[in-house]
Amino acid sequence: MRVLMISKACVSASYRTKLEYLNQLDNQVEVGLVVPPAWGSLTFEPRPQDHSYPLFIAPIRLNGRNHFHYYPELLSIIRRFQPDLLHIDEEPYSSVTYQAVRIAKRLDIPSVFFAWQNIYKNYPWPFSLMERTVFQTARGAIVGNQEAQDVIRRKGFDKPVWIIPQFGCDVGLYQPHDPETAKRIWNLDGQFVISYMGRLIEEKGLDDLWMAAAPLLAQHPHMTLLFVGSGPWQATGQKLAHEAHLDNQVRFVPWVSTGDMPQILNGVDVLVLPSRTTARWKEQFGRILTEAMATEVPVIGSSSGEIPQVIGDAGLVVPEQSPTALAEALQTIFVDEDLRRSLGKKGRLRVLNHFSQEVIATNTMAAYHQLLS
Repeated sequence: MRVLMISKACVSASYRTKLEYLNQLDNQVEVGLVVPPAWGSLTFEPRPQDHSYPLFIAPIRLNGRNHFHYYPELLSIIRRFQPDLLHIDEEPYSSVTYQAVRIAKRLDIPSVFFAWQNIYKNYPWPFSLMERTVFQTARGAIVGNQEAQDVIRRKGFDKPVWIIPQFGCDVGLYQPHDPETAKRIWNLDGQFVISYMGRLIEEKGLDDLWMAAAPLLAQHPHMTLLFVGSGPWQATGQKLAHEAHLDNQVRFVPWVSTGDMPQILNGVDVLVLPSRTTARWKEQFGRILTEAMATEVPVIGSSSGEIPQVIGDAGLVVPEQSPTALAEALQTIFVDEDLRRSLGKKGRLRVLNHFSQEVIATNTMAAYHQLLS
């Protein structure tokens, strides 16, 4: 059996470990990958293991424009590889998914698409047409969360669906190391570090995090609030810190490479994802949670979207848009070292059992076999 996956996300080296696991699971199955040379500002990150499976780095049109992009050489690649199954790692209303399923139908190849979208939306033409065509043509779907399955079922998709997060966590990369060394490298010596990592946008609940953390920072001069990421909220956060005279306890690190993320996570004492649900968006997974949990960093998340299902009993979940509840959770984590240690151990075990690349690859391979049987 030959499977060809199409995934722009796999420009990231850590995500391609999924391909390595897939190709190690069954010597009767070969999984190839179509990936662009860059997605937005992120260029393809080479890995020594890239030679271990068929890899097609293909030109892309409309680079960086999510749901609009497509591959002009895709038909040629598919004919060359001759897959038995096409795995399109994109939403059903995306141009590339529409392109791929039409090619698959033309060549009589079964196909499967992926969906994260956990809010029911009616899309304008031509996206509504593309989604309808994909639903009619694809043999099955893989979705990242239960609500995404509910959405496509409500839209009439009645074929097999598997709930499998898109990518697992690389537990070899994300694992606990000496936190004191990590703190020293990132100039966090002697600090209790509360951190948020991700896009600095309002929907991520950063106003709630600030309101919850600011009183604690004022009471404890050896506490730091660390933001890792970039976005428009950074200007807001810097202004709030300045007005509260807490500039020296609030740090912004604009970007950290995949290779450095485990290191900076090891310097963190608690990671917070306080997302807020809006009319157009709610948290679809929260990958940073699994990366922190694998590093044995205790996590606190809001009740938005999939966050409670990701955390389970391996962290603290608070109502979204509740700075008071978040402040109480932060205080609990701060004063209870045993709880921090216990949640850290539970977190890594939960990732190993449910969210590792190996687990995700195994579940994906099972879906392939069921699709083709």
